[in-house]
Amino acid sequence: MNRSQYDAYLNLFNSRDYDGVTSHFKHDAVIAFADIRLRGHDAIRRFYAFFHDHVSEQIRVNRFLSDDRSVMLEAVVRLEGKKRLTPEAIENHGYASILPLEKGQVIEIPQFIHYHLDGGEFSTALCAIATFEI
Repeated sequence: MNRSQYDAYLNLFNSRDYDGVTSHFKHDAVIAFADIRLRGHDAIRRFYAFFHDHVSEQIRVNRFLSDDRSVMLEAVVRLEGKKRLTPEAIENHGYASILPLEKGQVIEIPQFIHYHLDGGEFSTALCAIATFEI
């Protein structure tokens, strides 16, 4: 996957086109971050529909590297509360490791994101938070 193909995917993500987003993933793909594991298209849609109902999320790519088996990024994930994301709502949906966010609150999280590719589709997306910025 080259950078322009990834940018097309990222545009779908940033515009909340979940059908377009999941079309880039194998049906049994896994997205993993914090202690959350989303397996398959339905789990991916369900999480992001809930999360993006509360939070505006944008991914800004700082570094990009890819080959026929992987896409690797250094990115900043910008989160802004659209409405209050409470601990109770988070727990009720089963995503206990997500941090609460107040309406209007903005946080930027440096991340390393590593996608595994299988036949040109994402089979795994592993997200790790960088604890520092250079």
